[in-house]
Amino acid sequence: QVQLVESGGGLVQAGGSLTLSCAASGSIFSINDMGWYRQAPGKQRELVAAITRGGSTNYADSVKGRFTISRDNAKNAVYLQMNSLKPEDTAVYYCNAALRQSPSTYYRDYWGQGTQVTVNS
Repeated sequence: QVQLVESGGGLVQAGGSLTLSCAASGSIFSINDMGWYRQAPGKQRELVAAITRGGSTNYADSVKGRFTISRDNAKNAVYLQMNSLKPEDTAVYYCNAALRQSPSTYYRDYWGQGTQVTVNS
């Protein structure tokens, strides 16, 4: 059993900041890439930022320079620091991890339950 639990969402004024956290727990052998996705009402889920186990990062163009993804491998955790938030950042944010539960299994994707981020203008 594996769980990804997010925290840190909420309501913020435009220009403000929020930090999202996600911790993976359960039967975990190793975690490869971790990332954050978001889904706004009526839109498809999109990648916001991703980070490899070694720390290489990738960002959506819309958040470059404003968001920073980081991870703590010892804690099986990933974070998203969001600055200069805009109303268009309003969405449900989902944590994602590619992990395997034993040396003999393949990596597969796991998702958190989502956390709401609302940015008021």
